[in-house]
Amino acid sequence: MPRKTVLKLTGVDRHYGQGDTVLSILKGANFELNSGEVVALVAPSGTGKSTLLHLAGLLEHPDAGEIYINGEPSNGLPDERRTAIRRTDIGFVYQFHHLLPEFSALENIMMPQMIAGLPKKEAAERAAQLLDYMRIGHRAGHRPAELSGGEQQRVAIARAVANAPLLLLADEPTGNLDPETASYVFEALEALVRQSGLAALIATHNHDLADRMDRRVTIEGGKIREF
Repeated sequence: MPRKTVLKLTGVDRHYGQGDTVLSILKGANFELNSGEVVALVAPSGTGKSTLLHLAGLLEHPDAGEIYINGEPSNGLPDERRTAIRRTDIGFVYQFHHLLPEFSALENIMMPQMIAGLPKKEAAERAAQLLDYMRIGHRAGHRPAELSGGEQQRVAIARAVANAPLLLLADEPTGNLDPETASYVFEALEALVRQSGLAALIATHNHDLADRMDRRVTIEGGKIREF
């Protein structure tokens, strides 16, 4: 199956005001991410990893340049369209799982599907399939507080891909886990990406995990550079 460009940044600038000064995070940044590709974003704290993920996820607007999602330029889109793209085409995984504590693992994965309009029965079936794929189907009825850290993060990953997005953005998804659990969770995440053919950009400080991805990029002087 031919790969297609899912995420593309061209000439992207992003800066923030700090008093009388302007802090430039990205300056004319260019980047492409293709379907079926897992790319590690490895850079020191404060260089703009989270900013890049927020821009790619349409949570922020660039100050210049353009961001394309599946070939569609996003900057001039109304908020309703940007929200729709985030809901259907982009999945997010964070360092902390952000699961809803009052709902079970299964219900947490059903939630985004039902918001997108899928009937409850179909949402439950897909949620159960994803939990089985992540090898925690036996924990479907448990609430987040009853799950281990690795189990919580696998539920969060399953929730992120529940609506079959084109793009997965992950910000230190194994940062709170011990090395053995981190490796296990990443293995499940990578298998899911390969099986579904989505594109994944994963920010991580874990160089062992970064070495297992297709390529590594960093942020230097406001530019996105490949290792």
